[in-house]
Amino acid sequence: MTRPITAGVDGTEESHAALDWAAREAVRRRLPLRVVHAWRHEAHEAAGGDRETQRAWVSDGVTAAVRAVTARCPDLAVSVDVVEGGPVEVLLAAAAGAELLALGSRGHGRVVGFLLGSVGQQVIAEAARPVVLVRAGDRPAAEAAGREVVVGQQGGAQDSAAALKFAFETAAARGATVRVVRAWTLPPVFAYSPGSLKLLDESGGMAPFERKALAEAVRPLRERFPDVPVAEQVEMGSAAQVLLSVAGHAQLMVVGRRAHRTAVGARIGSVAHGVLHHADCPVAVVPHD
Repeated sequence: MTRPITAGVDGTEESHAALDWAAREAVRRRLPLRVVHAWRHEAHEAAGGDRETQRAWVSDGVTAAVRAVTARCPDLAVSVDVVEGGPVEVLLAAAAGAELLALGSRGHGRVVGFLLGSVGQQVIAEAARPVVLVRAGDRPAAEAAGREVVVGQQGGAQDSAAALKFAFETAAARGATVRVVRAWTLPPVFAYSPGSLKLLDESGGMAPFERKALAEAVRPLRERFPDVPVAEQVEMGSAAQVLLSVAGHAQLMVVGRRAHRTAVGARIGSVAHGVLHHADCPVAVVPHD
């Protein structure tokens, strides 16, 4: 089954940027583009009349946005779905059948980064497929040669497998370099087990151990994508800080996500949360397999 690149639109400048980004990605990957808009009938006069009148008004707005995209990408296959329902439910359903879901997010520079509303937070935390956040100021020039696809790697070889796969697939479609970043910190001495101490001794210390772990995680992707240039980076520090230190050279930042459920709903991990709030490039959040 061919999965489309899907964009969620709501009429804002941010969602139009996400739509443009999704269209370019669909062209690169030779996939169809699906545009989804969630709406609810407002039963009061100021909202524009009966259900069908409102639906037609909403559809006209979405069609106008799509028309601008098809004018730039005339060979792109595009479908439009205006779905009545709550935005979280509609977007999660759309993401389930998509290669990825692109959403707009407000941003005001590197300090503030992405401002995630409750809809974006829930969709990112619960989506079964990758979700890409795109800010209003994103432009095609940001995807120019020399800018990398940056991906965070942590844990063992399987822990970041989904994020690495997404990053390599994206870089292959763009002719870009993948920079794989692994951050590490010194744990308390009492946290070491005899087994872990032996592994560290055999590796020559923490830094060589971390470099070896990164190389082992990346090796299968190097073999699968031999034409994709790869840079491996291991640094001491928090994962979010190390990733953000190279965000200025990234055309896309990719982070993994393991959702944590609490009494008030799903929450994304601290690394994804930090990158989403401070990176100034599009950010892809990829759920672990």
